Amino acid sequence: MNGNRTRVAVVGTGDWWGFHHARVFSGREDAELRAIVGRTEQRTVERARRFGVRPYLDVEEMIVQERPDLISVCLPNEDHFATTQLLVEAGIPLLVEKPLVFSLDEADVLIAEAEARRLFFAINFNHRYARPVRLAAAAIERGELGRLVFATWRFGGEAGTSRHPHANLIETQCHGFDMVEHLCGPIASVTAQMTGGPPYTTMAIAVRFASGAVGTLLGTYDSSYAYPGTHLLEINGTRGRILVEDTVRRYTYTPAGDETSRVWQAGYFNDDDRGFHATFDRHVDEVLAALRAGDPPPVHARAGRRALELAHAVIRSYESGKRVDTAPSESLSAGSRDASPDTPSGRVRTTSPTTHDDPSGAVT
Repeated sequence: MNGNRTRVAVVGTGDWWGFHHARVFSGREDAELRAIVGRTEQRTVERARRFGVRPYLDVEEMIVQERPDLISVCLPNEDHFATTQLLVEAGIPLLVEKPLVFSLDEADVLIAEAEARRLFFAINFNHRYARPVRLAAAAIERGELGRLVFATWRFGGEAGTSRHPHANLIETQCHGFDMVEHLCGPIASVTAQMTGGPPYTTMAIAVRFASGAVGTLLGTYDSSYAYPGTHLLEINGTRGRILVEDTVRRYTYTPAGDETSRVWQAGYFNDDDRGFHATFDRHVDEVLAALRAGDPPPVHARAGRRALELAHAVIRSYESGKRVDTAPSESLSAGSRDASPDTPSGRVRTTSPTTHDDPSGAVT
């Protein structure tokens, strides 16, 4: 640490998350962005100049010169493994973008190497930090939904640049797997249908939770992020229903049998909660706090491995035409989840209670 500031390097110069990783760390009083590492000299120099830091084309040279306390990794989706492995072996605390990797064997290598070094290894499942999702988690924790009965997730847009035949499932719907397990507990089995392929760009997945609740996930790259209602999360329980619209746009809780709903949506001056990219800022708040305290990351990279495990189970289900069991391993349950068997939903809490906001500001 440099005094009270955490030294951070960003690996990746992409226009989307590469930019936002640099933006977030350069703008914080408790962090010092020291370097940008890229693969193309001109692009790396331009990004580094924009944020007033040094450019590097060699990550090992950067580590020697800058001695970062945390490295934030946001490379193209299919290029995560080699660089992440190098950084894990270097023993530098990490925050990595999703998906962790595309191969379960590679995921297991990274997790094992990090655990052998007792390494701080976080992954950016930033959807958890949207205000509506926090409100949903708090309502479920308080028992406002009663026993959970079913959950639905829908998320669709355009394809990215990944060449993998199951890119949508692994790199985008990982948010869906993480979100429904975060709110509803472990998924015990999956059954899948997909269109065309390869590549398989639209899929419908039926799930059964360990609690006995059921659910569906619909994901597609044959849609558009420009459409209203691109994302919808619905969770129904015996005592009420929650809707989360477009992740950050709106939260609605309706008690069973009551025609009056409680609604939250960002006010005129509330740009922080209205903006999707600000969910990453809120995640970084907790990442840096945990790193400084010597605590585990708020969202461990094992959550990325779990989402990948579920995606591969979906692939097996589609290829075999059969339901596939997906009960999480004991190491996942013990290492990355805070078991809360007595909560009304029977779900398993996957972040600390500090991420749950009090929805008292919601309006009727």
